[in-house]
Amino acid sequence: MVLAGIGRDDWILCQITSNPYSDPKAVVITDESFAKGSLQITSYARPGKLFTANRQLVVTNVGLLKKEVLEKVVDAVIEILKSGLAARTNVP
Repeated sequence: MVLAGIGRDDWILCQITSNPYSDPKAVVITDESFAKGSLQITSYARPGKLFTANRQLVVTNVGLLKKEVLEKVVDAVIEILKSGLAARTNVP
């Protein structure tokens, strides 16, 4: 899932998988999550699994998520980053 463009055709991406791996931050992605397109099965965006990639590596586009679903994933990423920051400020 593309979260943001960061310039020079590079993107910040979030893993989507068919298994939530007991990830409490996983966001369910169903057919109803899409404004356009769909996935073949219920899947899970895992906001703790981020990576970057160049546009040339993307093979296909399966759809467009509804704004509120994308915002839920982005909010989960921000929550993870903020909790990590809080943990780091308490390290001696």
